[in-house]
Amino acid sequence: MDKKDKFKSFISNHPELINYIKNKEMSFQDFYEIYDIYGEDNNTWNKYFNNNIDNKSDIKDIIKNVNFDSIGKHVDNAQKVVGIIQELTKKSEVSNVLNVTRPIGKFFGD
Repeated sequence: MDKKDKFKSFISNHPELINYIKNKEMSFQDFYEIYDIYGEDNNTWNKYFNNNIDNKSDIKDIIKNVNFDSIGKHVDNAQKVVGIIQELTKKSEVSNVLNVTRPIGKFFGD
């Protein structure tokens, strides 16, 4: 396996590096030059990998701060409202069927 194939394998094993390329902070060429000089096992890569770990910890902190009980109460309330609306629409459909109208100009004896 040549160095380019090893680099491709390295990149595919570390998809967090792609974020730097998408954000135009780095290019494949930049990463390849680092890889060419330092290889895979170097502290040089830690700054690119640690940033992703920080993002994961930020997400964990956000999830910790979510009040799931409050969300559950809101969902329950929404379900109750939907149920009430369904009942009201069913009743209005039934009343429309029972509400028979006579043609204009017709009387009871006609």
